[in-house]
Amino acid sequence: MEDSTDSIAVDMETIYLGGKEHVIRTGHGCVSVILYGDEEKPPLITYPDVALNHMSCFQGLFFSPEAASLLLHNFCIYHITPPGHELGAASICPDVPVPSVDDLCDQILEVLNHFRLGAVMCMGAMAGAYLLTLFAVY
Repeated sequence: MEDSTDSIAVDMETIYLGGKEHVIRTGHGCVSVILYGDEEKPPLITYPDVALNHMSCFQGLFFSPEAASLLLHNFCIYHITPPGHELGAASICPDVPVPSVDDLCDQILEVLNHFRLGAVMCMGAMAGAYLLTLFAVY
């Protein structure tokens, strides 16, 4: 194949969309939460699948102009990133204990308490959906 000069490579994880990162200290370590939108709007909590972060997991949804516009018009989005999955995070040391499902649910509660959120809508992918479901019945 010939090399094309009509395209460029873009690292999607370096794209900044105006979200504000908050690092929340919890009883089970720090959690990164990226906040998009007006905090006066109803909260939408997202949690990605294993080994992903909010960009790699939800970019298909949030980079669709129609969906992003609809979501940001109606919600304030709180992307919770599991420990060690932040953009640019260092490799997780094998000596560090892996948080349990209960630990991760506790972190979700601590994040909601930090932002003083009551009723929330949740959207997760795979393991993230499982954790948010457990949290909902927690």
